[in-house]
Amino acid sequence: MTDLWLISVPLDKTSLTSVAKLKRTIAKSNLASCCKFSIPDLKVVILDNLLSVSDDLSKLDTLTESVIKKTCQCMREVMEQSNDKVLENALANGVDLMSYVTKFQWDKAKYPTALPLCSLVDIINKEVSQVELELKSRAAAYNSVKASLQSLKHKQEENLQTRSLNDIVRREDLVTSEYLTTLLVVVLRGSYVQWERTYESLSQFVVPRSSRKLYEDKEGGIFSVTLFKRAVCEFKAKAHESKFTVREYSFDLEEKQQQEMKQLRVHKKEQYGIFVRWLKVNFNEVFVAWIHLKALRVFVESVLRYGLPVNYQALLLQTDKKRSKKLREELTSLFMHLDPTATVSKTDANCDIPGLSQQEYFSYICFHIHTNMLEIR
Repeated sequence: MTDLWLISVPLDKTSLTSVAKLKRTIAKSNLASCCKFSIPDLKVVILDNLLSVSDDLSKLDTLTESVIKKTCQCMREVMEQSNDKVLENALANGVDLMSYVTKFQWDKAKYPTALPLCSLVDIINKEVSQVELELKSRAAAYNSVKASLQSLKHKQEENLQTRSLNDIVRREDLVTSEYLTTLLVVVLRGSYVQWERTYESLSQFVVPRSSRKLYEDKEGGIFSVTLFKRAVCEFKAKAHESKFTVREYSFDLEEKQQQEMKQLRVHKKEQYGIFVRWLKVNFNEVFVAWIHLKALRVFVESVLRYGLPVNYQALLLQTDKKRSKKLREELTSLFMHLDPTATVSKTDANCDIPGLSQQEYFSYICFHIHTNMLEIR
């Protein structure tokens, strides 16, 4: 697994020399790859407001990460754990997520750089909050259809008392006349002999030798029995006493259930297409917003740390997780001049959602971007 680190250092002579040395070192040792992370000149109105903006960005970052995680989880659930299908749909501006991050370009049309930082935060907040709200609604609607279909399917396949008889009972199996009718009775395997011996005596109006076994599974069998209509209630009561289950059945009822199943399948298919398209579009929107949010955080923290006028550069480092420790030691050594007393002072709780969920303090600004989300695994 790879690690992505978004770092920021001031454009002073010493730091520039350190950056040049860093690039030479990692190129020679194959320790990491390094590319510029382009962040435009943003509008700083009042320096004092940056602390408030920084706090708002941190909270919004947590919300955005959560929405990305939920959206991706919905993709996995809707696409039934097919990673290939998820990968096809989890894109950012038409490219895979890693490519988007490593080749990031600020979208000035969507997030005008002339706006104050607080306005940019509001734009992203409204966008993400709207997606979160709609995701809950759409997911609930889709899951309701899915649950109804699964419930009906399970009911029709679960056991002899509830399963569909559409492929078992034929019209010639049932006698229906002015006076006679045929009932279907569920008999457990251990009660076959009892059934054969007693079914004719459950009512004096049972047609002798009319019982036939229509279906059997490991649980038991479904038997037909013909009797006079006026004896149906008496027969059902006696059958219940003998622990035989009379099933309510008619071709009309069966047809209604099959039609309901068909309609639910069609409805689910329609909802699937609509929901997947929505997830694809809005995953893109939130992910793009999330990377712009990261850029905002780098900008704000750089101004707070290095001061005005704005004078810094942001770099994106990509390394193998096994080489992370060595790369960290190299960075600490190269940029110690920025704050000789700097040590790791804060580590947020570990979280398996994407982004800057694990933020550490160093002499340079550094955000750790977890790549488990970028790889959609």
